[in-house]
Amino acid sequence: MNGTGGFLQPEEIIRQLNIKKWMKIADFGCGAGYFTIPLAKKVGNEGRVYALDVLETALESVRSRAKIQGLFNIETIRCNLEVSGGSSLANNSIDLVVMANILFQSSGKIDIIKEAERVLKEKGELIIVDWESDRPVGPAKEFIVSVDKIKTIAESQGLKFKRKPEIDKYHWGMIFEK
Repeated sequence: MNGTGGFLQPEEIIRQLNIKKWMKIADFGCGAGYFTIPLAKKVGNEGRVYALDVLETALESVRSRAKIQGLFNIETIRCNLEVSGGSSLANNSIDLVVMANILFQSSGKIDIIKEAERVLKEKGELIIVDWESDRPVGPAKEFIVSVDKIKTIAESQGLKFKRKPEIDKYHWGMIFEK
């Protein structure tokens, strides 16, 4: 298992994104870095990945894994993404924001999406991946967020729906553009 419950395959999802070597990427709710590490490899030394999480233990795990793998293009930021400006990233500074399995955990879904919109550059992209409903695994049903609800929230923040990438049978995904 890769720490995502053995379901999500970050490398497969990343392969579907148009990532360039110079990009600046923010991994919102990075956890132990299951997306951060492969993203940092993909953008190389010319790029930068910002790993953001509310838990210091998660960020310590990212720092440890990055060091072991010789990755020096990751910056960890402890923050509350439900607060306006909480990421501490500059307005219009990020090419891609990744949100994998974080919205189901938050009552401030709209605030997190607003923060992503704020930091994204014009034409920057947001990818959201979260749990499908009616599956035997994953969070309790009352925490599941529907594709329609998140699409409505994202569009209300001025983000344009682009497409649905292939994820797996336990998750849905959507890509938006600023």
